[in-house]
Amino acid sequence: MNWAAVSTMTVLLFLFGVSLQASWQTEGLLNQFGSQLVISTYLDSGVDASSLSAQVRRLPGVVEVESVTKEQAWAQLTEDLGLSDVSNASSELRGNPLVDELKVKARDAQQVPQLAMTLKAMNGVNDVLYVSEVIQQLRELNEGLRWVSLTVVGLLTMTAVAVVTTTIRLIAIARRQEIEVMQLVGATRSWIYLPFLLQGTIFGLVGAGGSWGLLLVVQQGLQSLSTSQQPAFITFLVNGLQLSPQQLFLLPMALLGLGIGIGLIGSLLAVKKVAAQ
Repeated sequence: MNWAAVSTMTVLLFLFGVSLQASWQTEGLLNQFGSQLVISTYLDSGVDASSLSAQVRRLPGVVEVESVTKEQAWAQLTEDLGLSDVSNASSELRGNPLVDELKVKARDAQQVPQLAMTLKAMNGVNDVLYVSEVIQQLRELNEGLRWVSLTVVGLLTMTAVAVVTTTIRLIAIARRQEIEVMQLVGATRSWIYLPFLLQGTIFGLVGAGGSWGLLLVVQQGLQSLSTSQQPAFITFLVNGLQLSPQQLFLLPMALLGLGIGIGLIGSLLAVKKVAAQ
């Protein structure tokens, strides 16, 4: 039963750590994509891009602004279309039909929709375009991963609590004579049941240590595969599993806190059942 409690706790905390890292990886991908996403801001006819670029740079969440004049856009368009005579094409269309454009980059993906709305409301701006569908799909993916992770972790948490409760309860029943002797000599209930609470805490500590060790082993294994074969998805996983200094502190602390919490809850339930008998 002790082995069952520790192994269940280890598996639970390992899956919790994997889901937490997957959530961090998806959020990092979302923010990285958002920082590279260009919001194309098309100005009204006759409005120069240079007149609005300084104002756009001061907006919150903006990291880069590139001005594209209508002459530059027209030259690029004619080049893409394979037209060698730019002046002839302009004369046929009675001038340059394009407008100046501002290419705006946001700090992260969460700020893109709000930033696009702010740009759209500015004077001199005709239209704002960006790939909103990709951001929405990434957000839905991240939200789906969170719900799946919460469901799996919740089910395993209930299982781990049940196993710890059963284990501590069986240990307490096996030591019932010792507990009765301690009660006869005047020991308090807190003093009698404190060792069982400590044992539940130890289950959590051992499970947290085992899960952290498994996470490190998996990461090392993926790193060795990426250096030998260099497949794209392995490289993506390895890059996502690279923890920042803050995450390197938060992940083991989260595993430790969850493990101790489950161990204490299970042992408290077991002690309560034994005391009620």
